[in-house]
Amino acid sequence: MSDIPLSQPDITDREIDAVVQTLRSGRLSIGPKLEEFEDEVARRSQRREGIGVSSGTSGLHLVLLALGIGPGDEVITTPFSFVASANCILMVGATPVFVDICPKSLNMDPAKVEAAVTDKTKAIIAVEVFGNTTHMAALEGLARKHEVALIEDCCEALGGTASCGRAAGSFGRAGVFGFYPNKQITTGEGGMIVTDDDHLAERCRSLRNQGRATGAHVGTDKNAGSWLAHERLGYNYRLSEINAALGLVQMQRLDEMLEARRTVAGLYMRRLMDWDDLVLPTIEPGAEATMSWFVFVLRLTANYGHTERDRIIQGMKRHEIGASNYFPCIHLQPFYRQQFGFQKGDFPIAESISERTIALPFFNSLDATQVELVCHTLKVMIQREQLLKRD
Repeated sequence: MSDIPLSQPDITDREIDAVVQTLRSGRLSIGPKLEEFEDEVARRSQRREGIGVSSGTSGLHLVLLALGIGPGDEVITTPFSFVASANCILMVGATPVFVDICPKSLNMDPAKVEAAVTDKTKAIIAVEVFGNTTHMAALEGLARKHEVALIEDCCEALGGTASCGRAAGSFGRAGVFGFYPNKQITTGEGGMIVTDDDHLAERCRSLRNQGRATGAHVGTDKNAGSWLAHERLGYNYRLSEINAALGLVQMQRLDEMLEARRTVAGLYMRRLMDWDDLVLPTIEPGAEATMSWFVFVLRLTANYGHTERDRIIQGMKRHEIGASNYFPCIHLQPFYRQQFGFQKGDFPIAESISERTIALPFFNSLDATQVELVCHTLKVMIQREQLLKRD
């Protein structure tokens, strides 16, 4: 394990006590903690409804199902993301249509999105890469213009605010958050659908719970819903009371944790801003103070390639410093190449950036001394590559 890991969850005695109390309560599923957690995430994302689920991936899957998207339909999305944002499209039998990204925001280029809309397009999954909300309002306008659903993949953006003043999660028909341990808050594993569409929310609640009626409880017919009556094909995508109890305390601490992450990001930005070999994250003007930092990902300039980048990452790991390559392009993953015939060069901006990204250690308790050590080691690794180039 690295002396300075890539990520680390922020768990205090408050979270531990909440989980223990829930374990002692005897209510471990479909209980009050889940409802409280759902209400709090919905409130912070300026939505009426929250639907807790087992992961961000399952949340995206359920939204697509609830919208009736399936075989023969196309869904536009980004090739520069974690693979789940495209996998969920395949999970409903639809076809992912990738478009290239904006080199500054790293989100989809709205002009390219509009050019990709066809009669088969039924939805746009817009990923807020690394917590950046840039272009969400424009993409929402495009979706409205072409009468297709916008699904906001805000799995990396909890607590962020766009320059227009709207919260991450408030765009389109629904937003989906993820709560894996490296996210702004964690439930261990888990996710949340947020929406203002009551019908969509009800359908997602049924789908996450094996297709039961939304009022179904064990051994009862409450709200005409028997526990063993299933209205539709559904899934076991529930979020447990234990996960929800953890998440609820994390949400109560969200502002302090977001501020801690902004502080760490600021340390990196000030330390690295004058390095000619690096391109630092670009934040939309007006959103700097409310950026929800998921990770700190920079990239090498265009005179470097993936070979040099990979050696730098390995060199940092040898010095017990976590680093990674966020993200390999989805369309060049082996399965997608085999299934769809994608080739290198199909999305040149995403590919060029993907080959040069470096994720540095990033978590709430990272201090200035550790940041200095990370940056010093990074500089040594880059200088080593410069010497290799000369040879």
